[in-house]
Amino acid sequence: MASVVVDVMLKPEILDPQGKAVHGALPRLGFEGVTDVRQGKRFELELDGEVTPQRLDQVRALAATLLSNPVIEDFDIRVED
Repeated sequence: MASVVVDVMLKPEILDPQGKAVHGALPRLGFEGVTDVRQGKRFELELDGEVTPQRLDQVRALAATLLSNPVIEDFDIRVED
């Protein structure tokens, strides 16, 4: 069994209101020195068998059509040990 992680983040040019809200709360909670916060999503997929280039292509298609909105979000895929 293989584990593949898909991280989805808003594109840098897209406003992130949740990240801004967290950033605004940090000083009130005593956390200093954080210059920016961006919030995203993480999907962990467990796959049967090995991760082949073809399977990664399938995960890329899944991420592009279901897990993210490619107009406003970017995604990154990685295989975990």
